[in-house]
Amino acid sequence: MLSLKNLYFFQAGIGILANAFLFLFHIFTIHQNHRPKPNDVTTCHLAFVHIVMLLTTLDILSTNMFKSLNFPNDLKCKALFYLVRVMRGLSICTTCLLSIIQVITISPSTFYLSRFKQKLTKYIFHAFLCVWSLNLSSNSNMIIYTVAHSNMTNLLSISKYCSLSSMNPIILKIFFTLALSQNIFFVGLMLLSSVYMVIFLSSHQRKSAYLHSMSIFPRTSPAKRATQTVLLLVSFFVIVYCLDIIISSSSAILGKYNPVVLDVQRLVGNIYATVSPLVFISSDKRITGIL
Repeated sequence: MLSLKNLYFFQAGIGILANAFLFLFHIFTIHQNHRPKPNDVTTCHLAFVHIVMLLTTLDILSTNMFKSLNFPNDLKCKALFYLVRVMRGLSICTTCLLSIIQVITISPSTFYLSRFKQKLTKYIFHAFLCVWSLNLSSNSNMIIYTVAHSNMTNLLSISKYCSLSSMNPIILKIFFTLALSQNIFFVGLMLLSSVYMVIFLSSHQRKSAYLHSMSIFPRTSPAKRATQTVLLLVSFFVIVYCLDIIISSSSAILGKYNPVVLDVQRLVGNIYATVSPLVFISSDKRITGIL
């Protein structure tokens, strides 16, 4: 139990440092460029979301940090778990946006989405507003039903200090259906974008095979490299998301606070937030050149 918690703190520390570095790098890049690239803006947003997500879940896990907040316990629970749910939703949405942006970027002029290329940076801020509004509203039930531990019965423990109060079965089904539909929609868009990117990479590989064979030092084009990075992230996200669903389902079946299960769930749930900035850093020639 202690070693698992130490592993979680180590994972969160690496993730926070990597995301902070990525966030600051892209803030500087956006500040330097009068017309920032949509990928830079989206990656910066994703790094910020992951920083908040890791800090929030770290606060939930740490006894000292939770007690140090001079607020009523109910307010702590509501704020922390609301933030966790919102940030997790934003992580899904932003990764989906990143894959769609890459599809638009690499698409030929004959493709329908190519008409958005010129105004992509403008549209991405509108997309951010939409996904923030969607996640803030769709997770509002956490504000209502998250409470501090008490002597009340019919409470589902979600941490050492917080529980979910009982709710009407119809309302529960509505919130569950909405959350599931939202996640399926964005994960489905990711998979469709991934299929397109795989087709693009295969076509690009066939067209450039002859040129590479004639070149003494073949190089990977920036578009292909960026596409491979996004494809890797989306594939990794889908795998981690499926594992998270399996563990969350087992936790819900138990119906009570199980420290080991919840720690494993947080560990798996934050793997993507920890690994994604490392993938971005290692695949970005601007960053590797500086390092």
